[in-house]
Amino acid sequence: MWQDNVDTEHEVGRKLDFSPVSWSEYFDQMEDVSVGPADCQDSFRIYKAGSDGPLLVLLHGGGHSALSWAVFTTAIASRVTCRVLAMDLRGHGSSLVRQSDDFSTQTMSSDVANVIRACYGETPPPIVVIGHGVGGAIAVHIASNVLLPNTVGLVAIDVVEGSAMDALHSIQNFLKGRPKAFKSMDHAIEWSVKSGQIRNLESARVSMVGQIKRCEVEEDDPPEPAGPATDVVVERNEELYDQSCVNNEENAASEVNVNEGQSVFKWRIDLSKSEKYWDGWFRGTSNLFLACNLPKLLLLSGINRLDRDLSIGQMQGKFMMQVLPPCGHAVQEDKPEKVAEAVAAFLLRHKFTEAVRENRSCDSFTR
Repeated sequence: MWQDNVDTEHEVGRKLDFSPVSWSEYFDQMEDVSVGPADCQDSFRIYKAGSDGPLLVLLHGGGHSALSWAVFTTAIASRVTCRVLAMDLRGHGSSLVRQSDDFSTQTMSSDVANVIRACYGETPPPIVVIGHGVGGAIAVHIASNVLLPNTVGLVAIDVVEGSAMDALHSIQNFLKGRPKAFKSMDHAIEWSVKSGQIRNLESARVSMVGQIKRCEVEEDDPPEPAGPATDVVVERNEELYDQSCVNNEENAASEVNVNEGQSVFKWRIDLSKSEKYWDGWFRGTSNLFLACNLPKLLLLSGINRLDRDLSIGQMQGKFMMQVLPPCGHAVQEDKPEKVAEAVAAFLLRHKFTEAVRENRSCDSFTR
């Protein structure tokens, strides 16, 4: 059942490889950037690629990490000349901050601005802010409040105020329904693909490393469900858009008995503790997006995502929009090539960059 969600390059019947892949296969460098006063700094993990052209600041969705942009980074770099900076947001991935439970849009937007300032000073190259899910909402707030100097464009991926607000009531049930721990990184990657959370095996192999971490089991810890899950497909991932939660006892993940000192892999962030911020992430984002005086692109996983305000704005030609082929909410992971094509067309249309010599066919998207 789940094989349809895996890239067609993996032949039916072929044994799939669920082992993790290093970030270095996709990015040029990894760095921990410290911001704030010397005596109380916050540290954010960033990944960079490219040395010329506009800077694409990539902001991941809730529960994910900068590594969710890995395959997309290779895809966009093959199409247009650009620089990429993908960062782990507060409380996610390998970020280390003093107030790890402060997920307000103001704080998270300031984090991004501080990291870019630390990397490029007060005169960064032309910036296009690109965000997915919660990262898309943060990108809208950053652009609307002009927090990054020299921002020239905004791309929001699968973030729509109306559908996000409608989904808020179901996210806690979904979080409770997924495995709390995995026996190994390989099992976590297998679960992510088999459950439909990430429908691209290549992306899952690099991005799940940023979502879970190794933990030692303490003496009093009870046994926890561990992956891989059986062959059930969840239509969306742990972002706020999730409307479905598979709760079938026959398909539940198995219990794994672990001994003290044995390692298991658990989620890096407990998204349920951020609940009080969920409303603030999305409320008002549609109007902010429409009012932002920049070239804008909205990429969606389905046309039913559009709310009333965006529907009207789209008919009025206030932004570019593209509905991508069927995929889950992890759009840039499920369809990295399609997302890269759309972003490349956007960059070329507004003359932010030039097509890579080997891929001049990108020019056709602008005509």
